[in-house]
Amino acid sequence: MTAPSRPIDAIYSQLETLFGARVSINAGVRETHGRGEGSQLCQPPDAVVFPNSTDEISRLAKLCHGAGVPLIPFGAGTSLEGHVAAPMGGVSIDFSNMNAILEVHAEDLDAVVQPGVTRKQLNAHLRDTGLFFPVDPGADATIGGMCATRASGTSTVRYGSMKDNVLAMEVVLADGRVIKTGNRARKSAAGYDLTRLMIGSEGTLGIITAVTVKLHGIPETVTAAVCPFPDIESAVNCVITAVQMGVPMARIELMDAVSMAAVNAYSNLAYAEAPTLFLEFEGAPASVTEQVETLKALAEDLGGTDFQWADKAEDRNRLWSARHTMYYAGLALRPGARALTTDVCVPISNLSDCIGRTHKALEESALTGLILGHVGDGNFHTLLLFDPENPAEVEEAERLNAAIVDQALALEGTCTGEHGVGQGKTKYLRQELGVEAVDVMAQVKAALDPTNILNPGKVIPKN
Repeated sequence: MTAPSRPIDAIYSQLETLFGARVSINAGVRETHGRGEGSQLCQPPDAVVFPNSTDEISRLAKLCHGAGVPLIPFGAGTSLEGHVAAPMGGVSIDFSNMNAILEVHAEDLDAVVQPGVTRKQLNAHLRDTGLFFPVDPGADATIGGMCATRASGTSTVRYGSMKDNVLAMEVVLADGRVIKTGNRARKSAAGYDLTRLMIGSEGTLGIITAVTVKLHGIPETVTAAVCPFPDIESAVNCVITAVQMGVPMARIELMDAVSMAAVNAYSNLAYAEAPTLFLEFEGAPASVTEQVETLKALAEDLGGTDFQWADKAEDRNRLWSARHTMYYAGLALRPGARALTTDVCVPISNLSDCIGRTHKALEESALTGLILGHVGDGNFHTLLLFDPENPAEVEEAERLNAAIVDQALALEGTCTGEHGVGQGKTKYLRQELGVEAVDVMAQVKAALDPTNILNPGKVIPKN
């Protein structure tokens, strides 16, 4: 009898018994689950399963643990650093069937959800409670995926990232054991903080099957604005000054002139094609008025004019849709191109220097690049458009990416403010954290996943 050619061949009949029609080896389904929205090549899994429960995932993990078959969690597929690819084959776990909101404790400001629940789905469910979940990475990502990548976004400057908004999780380990990382209490000193260990682990330490998230009250008043500036340095310096003064902004986003031209063309808008800040203020009416006046005075001192205000929800949503469609607007500037997207973050006092260097590098490059970001917390992105079939352009995009990361690290920042490590950023970890710190990460990985079946090839550098 011929030995199975791949580890999954030895267990496929058991997968069919466990999942029935909810396991697929269709080439199209596998390809869809072999890449996110980043620039990495597609690496499809051997099979895709659609579990309905934690118990099914536990049984799947026990089966794959014994056979040495990789397991790759898959949420909405919006990640950008190759998190969901299957470089070693294996089974992709699609959480689209595990999308129930299990409990809402309005009086305690928390909710328990399955990992396939998206942030928009959760907020739609909460609408009548007067509460909302604040973390907004732009894409309608799943809560499980946001935990796995330690997501943040436009509202982080006020509400923090996922690490600040998760109380506890249920997690399936590599060998199928099911653990809880905490309870609904707002604080605990009970042992190691397993919740924070799992947040940002990108499916390499465990498979998240339930999440207890913090909720917040919907603000009494919300006002948004758009303000163009004569140059990118002035816009950034307005942000730095506002943050250092302690102006309590809910969101503060930067888009450069190329980005503004892109969203105008993509969404049929008519914003000034200049470096622009997108701002949002929230709270009691008097407090919002004070915040607005302070920011407006700062902006005018730095050449910011022509404020466009939005108080109604539909007007604010229209304003922010320009920011949230930026990735697709950028791609539309050059049909057929791919986008390599950076996401460095630096201390706020070094932000102007870092963005200034990036802007200069883009001006000197033959590639089209766009700068945008959550500058209120020192984080910004650069979209580098390139032809994936042109080796010279691929090399130039990678050179620019490395240069942007190098300058962020030189300015005491990080190679990834929110996208995570995945495959794309592993080569920078030792440079940023040191050999010893990365060795400790590898030891934690080996302790929890000794057979390396949990999302292999991600986070930990290969050598």
